[in-house]
Amino acid sequence: MKADDFNMFQSLLKQRSGLVLSRDKAYLLESRLMPVARKWSLRGLDELAQSVRSKKDERLLKDITEAMTTNESSFFRDTKPYEQFRTLTLPGLLKSRASARKIRIWSAACSSGQEPYSLAMVLKEEGAKLAGWNIEIVATDISSEILAKAKAGIYTQFEVQRGLPITHLVKYFRQRGDKWELTPDIRSMVTFREFNLLGDLRPLGQFDVVFCRNVLIYFDQPTKTRVLEGTSRLLNADGVLFLGGAETVLGITDKFKPLDGQRGVYQLASAGGSGDATPTAARPGSTFSAGLRSVASR
Repeated sequence: MKADDFNMFQSLLKQRSGLVLSRDKAYLLESRLMPVARKWSLRGLDELAQSVRSKKDERLLKDITEAMTTNESSFFRDTKPYEQFRTLTLPGLLKSRASARKIRIWSAACSSGQEPYSLAMVLKEEGAKLAGWNIEIVATDISSEILAKAKAGIYTQFEVQRGLPITHLVKYFRQRGDKWELTPDIRSMVTFREFNLLGDLRPLGQFDVVFCRNVLIYFDQPTKTRVLEGTSRLLNADGVLFLGGAETVLGITDKFKPLDGQRGVYQLASAGGSGDATPTAARPGSTFSAGLRSVASR
């Protein structure tokens, strides 16, 4: 690939998705963009680069961005965050939201849906405690193609074998030929939206819990700061942020602080207390969307 073409694609991806692509990843461009070139009846990456420069077709730019987006995911990935959510975060929310009986959760960069559906299964397992509560799980991703897969809730044998307990497979999936389909009660607990983390996050509303795991690793430091500070404005005062095990807020933003003894879990730096993992009070005037779903009714 010509250096000018690589630099152009590199700049395009950074601007549109925050993805930082080093020169040693040129092979990724070649392998992932050739199918895009064929889709657009172009003979190779040279013509693809030329088409980008001359046409500025938004559909083409979207195809290029989606082709380069990493969509690695699995059910209950790394296990620990879901256990922390179930045993620490959720009990705290049940106390602090006892009067409102509402919880909002955001799964950012949700890929093919395993993360938000895993959260839905955790909540479903706690159904008796959540009787009469309104729960909303909002899952977003930049890729419309991967969101279509997530909404369908259909997974291969390989995908359901990665991290999914066999008890959950039996309870929450139905076999469809050589695939596995999530039951409607779990699918209906998640609302999927196409959304770019580099955009204005405010239209998403306020949240009690944010899962933004294994996303920041693809960004440079200024972009990490931008995303984290935008996220801080969406989190209720006692809300909780979950990051990936290799991610941190330290040296990136002063808007968050780690929760004591809980790797990968953070709260707003302005929150009171010494970093306890259990939320204690909702921000006055917190807003929730009108489309909240009830776990207990399913």
